[in-house]
Amino acid sequence: MTRKIRFISMLMAGVFGFAGASVAQETMQPESTIAIAERSSVSAEKYMVTSANPIASQIGAEILAKGGTAIDAMVGVQIALNLVEPQSSGIGGGAFLVYWDAKTKKLTTFDGREKAPKAATPEYWFGPDGKPVKWFDAVVGGRSVGVPGTLKLMESTHKKYGKLDWASLLEPTRALAAGGFQVSQRLSGSIEKAMGKRKLEQMPDTRKFFFDADGKPLREGFLLRNPEFADTLAKIQKDGSKVFYEGDIAEQIVEAVKTESNAGILTMDDMKSYDVVERPAVCVDYRGHDVCGMGPPSSGALTVGQILGILANYDLAGMETGADSEHLYIEAAKLAYADRGLYMADSDFVDMPEGMLDAGYLKSRAALIDKSKTMEKAKAGTPPWKNAALRAPDSQLERPGTSHVSIVDSMGNVVSLTTTIETGFGSRVMVGGFLLNNELTDFSRKAEKDGKPIANRVEGGKRPRSSMSPTIVMKDGEPMLSIGSPGGSRIINYVARSIIAILDHGMDPQDAINLPHIVNRNGKTDIEQNTSAMALIPALEAKGHKVNVRDLNSGLHAVLIKDGKLIGAADPRREGMAIGE
Repeated sequence: MTRKIRFISMLMAGVFGFAGASVAQETMQPESTIAIAERSSVSAEKYMVTSANPIASQIGAEILAKGGTAIDAMVGVQIALNLVEPQSSGIGGGAFLVYWDAKTKKLTTFDGREKAPKAATPEYWFGPDGKPVKWFDAVVGGRSVGVPGTLKLMESTHKKYGKLDWASLLEPTRALAAGGFQVSQRLSGSIEKAMGKRKLEQMPDTRKFFFDADGKPLREGFLLRNPEFADTLAKIQKDGSKVFYEGDIAEQIVEAVKTESNAGILTMDDMKSYDVVERPAVCVDYRGHDVCGMGPPSSGALTVGQILGILANYDLAGMETGADSEHLYIEAAKLAYADRGLYMADSDFVDMPEGMLDAGYLKSRAALIDKSKTMEKAKAGTPPWKNAALRAPDSQLERPGTSHVSIVDSMGNVVSLTTTIETGFGSRVMVGGFLLNNELTDFSRKAEKDGKPIANRVEGGKRPRSSMSPTIVMKDGEPMLSIGSPGGSRIINYVARSIIAILDHGMDPQDAINLPHIVNRNGKTDIEQNTSAMALIPALEAKGHKVNVRDLNSGLHAVLIKDGKLIGAADPRREGMAIGE
């Protein structure tokens, strides 16, 4: 039978209705929007893969066409993204996976988040003056690098749920790394935006790889070869993750971390002892659906769940879309982010309230919302407690250098994977043809406040808090939606709003993803620039909201399972693609 794979790739976005207005820009948005591409949803019956790059999606689709599982395809897609979208994710970083196993009818999650070196202390980010260093001074160099977890997550889940040979899944990318691929518009633009104060060209290896002989950023269409990454993949094909965590690749990583500027303390023992943790999914009931995601060290499922649980007390479907409904969303987000800042961190180190998704608690939080005016800044609530300890609030916000993949295979297995090296281009430290993360900057740089420890402070072996929100929505015990996004601490808003659009308003996933972004993280409200949402600003300001207009660069990818069809969607703000048969 002839295999049919649909490619959807159009230019320019009428849906966004560009206004050309002068807007304020955020000082730290490494993953900026380079171009907007109009997209339509893709329908299939057998399988679907959607990711942030068409090459990666194509490799995943070919694996599925050969009878591979969703996990097989995830391995192929992630390795390809490391090559063609190196600024966002890769084996030098970490990932969270939410997975539905069709055979056992089990939903579970896998924690591949980076870990702090065992010798790290709460004062890790203090400078010589005893005060926390500035954020970007912490980013560049080896000090910000945590033990990577992505490769171990890929290998361990492949052993459990994979079907095709491990080496074969890496081969398309190994060959592409050796032969070369054309630099995309987004990669070229991202390189240019990472120059200067963001210091990409100041590190010897990244300057050699991402810039030409004249020191200019690689341009779109340039044939970029990465023979070092090809060699790295050949070693991993032969010896698996052991060479990465115990062999010569581990030695390269440790050496680079210790010798690059802003040196870190990572050791071979830190690398060797890394483990992937399988954790129960965190779920909240919303309109008769179970919205399930990744628990701590991710704050994603809890905060998305709190937003939805608060809004479950309102009839959003019966309201007209406009300032009144957006006001409810903004206030719910403020309340959820307030709890996030006070309580959420790696639960292996921090005891947290057990009732953060308790329906009664969330109803009481919803009662704090005044429909006529904003509460300005929300305070954390007091969820049902058991053994949780009093903590101090933390305002640390991750930066948006991440990617998301959603996959459904022909057997009904479902993947929702969000993967990252933290900010765009990570620590700027490059070994073996791949970038190392700067994930340790996701910890609070302060250790305590008002005499109380901050939940997300640095501790040896701890995993930093994340906002990554890979999500699988269940209906009547079966998966119906896989969704997630990059975007730093704004991820939670991107995912929650898309779920509301699909579940409350019955929107096609592509239409939901295309909607203009309105984001609040318990402060000012961000409105996506050059979109129809800007028309809501006067009405929101009349309710007391303080508004910023910004470039909000999500990378939402989704697969909806409906009426026997798979409907794939890719965010027009990036260069992704949904491919299915």
